[in-house]
Amino acid sequence: MIEAFIFDLDGVLTDTAEYHFLAWKRLADEEGYSFSRKDNEQLRGVSRRASLDLILKGRNVPEEKILEMMERKNGYYRSYLETVSEKDLLPGAVELLDRLKEKGCRLALASASKNAPTVIDKLGIAGYFEVIADGNSVEKTKPAPDLFLYAAEQLKLKPQVCLVVEDAEAGITAARAAGMHTIGIGPEERVGTADFVYPSVAAVKLEDIF
Repeated sequence: MIEAFIFDLDGVLTDTAEYHFLAWKRLADEEGYSFSRKDNEQLRGVSRRASLDLILKGRNVPEEKILEMMERKNGYYRSYLETVSEKDLLPGAVELLDRLKEKGCRLALASASKNAPTVIDKLGIAGYFEVIADGNSVEKTKPAPDLFLYAAEQLKLKPQVCLVVEDAEAGITAARAAGMHTIGIGPEERVGTADFVYPSVAAVKLEDIF
């Protein structure tokens, strides 16, 4: 029996991936690193630190410089977030949240982004979630299960009664490691290990799941 739905944010409820790309691209250009849209796909669902590690491709960079670059990228990203509003919600997102509330399901957000609370405020959906787990909540983020386990713990529920909605392979891996059921949003090659796979949030059929 599913009692709670735990949502990823980016790529599920909204899509700020373009803002992330622009921020990382600006940083990479400033530092003289190559960074393409194809490279950006590898960053889906992973933390800021892990993303920078992928961009650095093994380069030996002092820790102080790494911290400065992460902060600089976040500054660029947050400046792009100033334009975010309810218009940036993905089609079907609010409808799905409303249907789950009507069914009495409890809702939580679990995003690797440390900016998640800001984003959901700007989207106007913060009130739907009992619990918000973000990049500040745990040390190890996806693909480690810690973020989802933290959300379940805050909900005071066992992992097996929670269902995670994710668009990234790292997120599906993390949710499965946590012992939770999964919905994958996106192409089969990316989220095909999920229990249910839909091309978009608007396509989710709750009758399949319940």
